[in-house]
Amino acid sequence: MSKHITSLISQNFGKFASKEFPTWVQNIVNNSYVGLMGLDMDEFHSPNTYKSLNALFTRTLREDRKYSLDAEDFISPCDALISECGELHEAYALQIKGMQYSSDALLGDNFLQEEKDRVHNGTFINFYLSPKDYHRYHIPTNLKVLKAVHIPGKFYPVNMPSLKKRLNLFVENERVVLLCETSSKKRFYMVLVSALNVGVMQVSFEPKIQTNADVEGERAYIFENLHLNKGDDFGCFEMGSTIVILAEKETLELKVKAGDNVKYGQTIAKIK
Repeated sequence: MSKHITSLISQNFGKFASKEFPTWVQNIVNNSYVGLMGLDMDEFHSPNTYKSLNALFTRTLREDRKYSLDAEDFISPCDALISECGELHEAYALQIKGMQYSSDALLGDNFLQEEKDRVHNGTFINFYLSPKDYHRYHIPTNLKVLKAVHIPGKFYPVNMPSLKKRLNLFVENERVVLLCETSSKKRFYMVLVSALNVGVMQVSFEPKIQTNADVEGERAYIFENLHLNKGDDFGCFEMGSTIVILAEKETLELKVKAGDNVKYGQTIAKIK
């Protein structure tokens, strides 16, 4: 099957970003990116310490942030803009105001309809990570991962102009869907959505998931006893993208609104 142009662009950009240039060239590339995109490097090492642009994209914090250990506090999994959030209407959430998407379609074909139905009329949050943001993602509450599904797709941009003009953007793009269960047995999905120039979405607990690769069709991975703790780093986007959280009804009481900028570790909801 021929690759979509967005896949080819993303793969080629990924090759450039992963290349380790001579130190003096790499320093120019890294510092130019920091200046052009307006990266805040206060919590990170100097741009000159990263051996490739991709290493800069996927940088780790020098020290982990402090966050609430209260079991009821649900923290942001990433640094991002809340592009939209609120309640689903049956199976429909907002991509952005005036643009709906189907949660059933977003979750793909590897979940039973009864599993999808659990988030109908529930709560959704869309997190947009821009190219200047910290690109790693973390676990928002103590949970068990029940299932992961890799859904190949396209790599359309997910920035605000694209959200406003392309219907079903999240559904068309490649994604990794995680079915999670909280300590109180509440279910929610965390969906990693690709974007242009996001050649890879890393999922550290399942290295078999290879995104933007030569695979066709959905692939599901079942976990028997995979427990992760709030704050655990479980991977990264190789450039900016989107995370969508879909939670079953009466699970999350949101403490944020569309247009808010949030940081990993910030309490964004209460678990009911």
